[in-house]
Amino acid sequence: MEVKQIYSLMNDVTSEVLGKTDLVKEDLSNVVDVGKELFSASDVDNYVKALVNRVGKTIFVNRKYAGKIPSVVMDSWEFGSVLQKISADLPDATENESWELENGASYDPNIFYKPSVSAKFYNSKVTFEVPLSFTEKQVKESFNNASELNAFLSMLYNAVEKSMTVKTDALVMRTINNMIANTYDGDANGVRAVNLLAEYNTVKGLSGANVLTANKALTTPDFLRFASLKLALYADRLGTISALFNAGGKERFTSREDLRIVLLSDFAQGAKTYLESDTFNKELVALPKAETVPYWQASGTSYSFDKTGTINVQIKTDNGKKDVTVSGIIGVMFDRDALGVSNLDRRVTTNYNPKAEFFSNWYKFDAGYFNDLNENFIVFYVADAN
Repeated sequence: MEVKQIYSLMNDVTSEVLGKTDLVKEDLSNVVDVGKELFSASDVDNYVKALVNRVGKTIFVNRKYAGKIPSVVMDSWEFGSVLQKISADLPDATENESWELENGASYDPNIFYKPSVSAKFYNSKVTFEVPLSFTEKQVKESFNNASELNAFLSMLYNAVEKSMTVKTDALVMRTINNMIANTYDGDANGVRAVNLLAEYNTVKGLSGANVLTANKALTTPDFLRFASLKLALYADRLGTISALFNAGGKERFTSREDLRIVLLSDFAQGAKTYLESDTFNKELVALPKAETVPYWQASGTSYSFDKTGTINVQIKTDNGKKDVTVSGIIGVMFDRDALGVSNLDRRVTTNYNPKAEFFSNWYKFDAGYFNDLNENFIVFYVADAN
């Protein structure tokens, strides 16, 4: 199993999300696992380098289709490292010979029809740790009683927890951002990466000086109504089985209960303010039920839309890595199986140093972050015409 050290990335990410630095290029190619069809020689343990990794969990893509129809699930398991995902393609129809009977003809019922089944294996983790040392004897002189000392130590523990929370939350967002970048980069027809502003200007017949620009879109009620319409349409379309809405061209559908929608706060709050505040039938213009995020990658130093709505990342490709920058992202819509966090493991190890009379804790975090490009994923953005 391949385990990558990402402590350096997480320190940069922490500075970004806290607003201490501007957005920087982030290499996500070693963070998110996009799966592979077969194991390789590297899929062995990290101890004796000879034991083949075992499948710890298997997901069968096997839903009953009834016609119509960010939270990212986190789980863990004790043994095995591999997340295996198995799916079956739709079989083709053939001639029904019941209505083509001929005298003396033979009809062979013993033909074998092999199902088309594929499996993806996710077998990578990212890891980092937050170390902190504690002592009591050396700091007792700074406090009046045990209660004050305990309060001080409690503050230190809380600082560690906050640091872990910032970093793990940021990793979840990087899982989404990697999927956004792959979707945007791989969609030439604007079906999965939808420029709502370009569509709006086309539908309204706006050109020249009358074209609505990205910096005014989120405060223009007519555009917000159009965007609300398009999001509702896509939520409905994803409920019908199709091969259009995933990069792998697989036959997929996403029921309402399996649909995840995440919207940028700039867009979601703008829609509430400019659409719902002065409308009698608010439900007619309301956005689909969604979770909101204040930014995708980081706030920058200003929380301006050109920062909160932008990602600047590197993704893994067949030929290596590729830089992808996407601006004006206002929301994503995806299947629950399109991305996630699996095999989560948080733990603490401790060592006491009797010579110097202090003890150190190492707060360790391991998890596998995955994208499945064969599952439905849509990104909505606003961008001016080139």
